This record gives sequence, structure tokens and C-alpha cells, in this order.
Amino acid sequence: MDKYDQLRNRADLSGTSHLSHALAFGEVHPRTLLRELSDSPAQTVFMKEIAWREFYADVLWHNPTSQTDYLEPRFKSMRYDTGELASARLEAWKQGKTGYPMVDAGMRQLLQTGWMHNRVRMIVASFLVKDLHLEWQQGAEWFERNLSDFDPASNSHGWQWTAGCGTDASPYYRVFNPVLQGLKFDPDGNYVRKYVGELAHIDGPAVHEPWLLPAFEAPDYPARLVDHSTERDESLARLKEIKV
Repeated sequence: MDKYDQLRNRADLSGTSHLSHALAFGEVHPRTLLRELSDSPAQTVFMKEIAWREFYADVLWHNPTSQTDYLEPRFKSMRYDTGELASARLEAWKQGKTGYPMVDAGMRQLLQTGWMHNRVRMIVASFLVKDLHLEWQQGAEWFERNLSDFDPASNSHGWQWTAGCGTDASPYYRVFNPVLQGLKFDPDGNYVRKYVGELAHIDGPAVHEPWLLPAFEAPDYPARLVDHSTERDESLARLKEIKV
């Protein structure tokens, strides 16, 4: 706990509390945790994370339709992709076959363990909504089906925060770059190598951008579904269309 503020975002380390299951199933009350905390910088960060959880529960209590509907209604009119290509991309995302190692590692961790690191949850959510242009509910439903620590308020409003249609004070403009996020929060590539076996032979941070290697060979690993830079611009263009 004394290093929580430094380690909680590192996907390659066990730096989180691992209490999400106990909280989700009511095995421990948030006040029980808060009672034991000090005002140190690290433990204050943990306290704020508990507060976020309670805040989302309160938002859902007062807005019960927001479990499956947009908290910010104007995002209903945004252009989202549909059809066969969109369905194929959704399935690739679900199976961890997007061609972006950090995204794929997270989705495979979910399938293999029933859990995903919180930082990675934001990365894969941003990729679904802002790189693939799919509605957040499709991702939230997949999480609900597979997360062993599923909590309705945290799930729906965590997704809406990332999708920019929820309680985020800086909506939508935040578009996670899956490569840069990987380099920052899995700096040696250990998290990716653990879950993406096709890339296990690539040493160090290069595993986050294997396509840049001069002699890259991984015949079983898929090519990138989309170009992140292009889709980021497309997402921001679609946002302009619904600006009031």
C-alpha cells in the first residue's frame, strides 16, 4: 500500500489491492478499508479510488438507465460503425486479435483469468470506442459476461468515462494511444509476453511495436486492424458533428 500511487498503473506488476472481488460481492465494506488508511500520498490515492467506486454507485442510483444508456444523451447521435466489418472487428477485439499487443494482452488476460488490470481496462475501452468506433455498451456487455469482479456501476460508468459520455470532466478528447500506453505501463514488455504467446520471442519494449522490427516474424499474430493515428482523427471529427 505504501507504493500504491507509484505501482497501481503498472500492468506488469502486482501493484493494485486485488480487493475488487471482495468489494463487488460485499465481502468487505469500503468503510472498513478507509478506517485503516493513513493520509500518506500513496494511501490517499487508494482512498480516492474507493471514492470513485462509491461515486459511480451513487450516479447509477440516481440515474438507473445509465447502466445501459448514455448519461450524456447527445452521444446517442454520434456516428458509430455497424455492419459486417464492424462485427468482425468487435469479435477480433473480444478475442485479443487486434494487432495491438497491449490491447490484445488485456483481452486475453480477461479470457484466461476473468480479470483485467484497471489501466488496461481503460486502454482496451478507448480502443473499442475511439479506434474501432463501436458503442461502449458492446464492450460493457462483454466485460459483464467475463469479469469475475463485475460491478454494474463501476463497469457501466467506467466505460462511459472512457467513452466520453459519462462523468468525465474532459470528455472524449482523451484518446489512449495503445502503443504509448504499453511503453509507459509495461515498459519491459513482460505483461504482453505473458499473454500474447506469438510475441514471446521479442525482447524488451520492442514487443509493443513488433511491426517496426526489421526481421519481424510472427505468422500467427494478426496485422493491425486499423491505424491508430488515422482513427484518432476520425473520432475527433465525429465529435465535431455532435457539438452543441
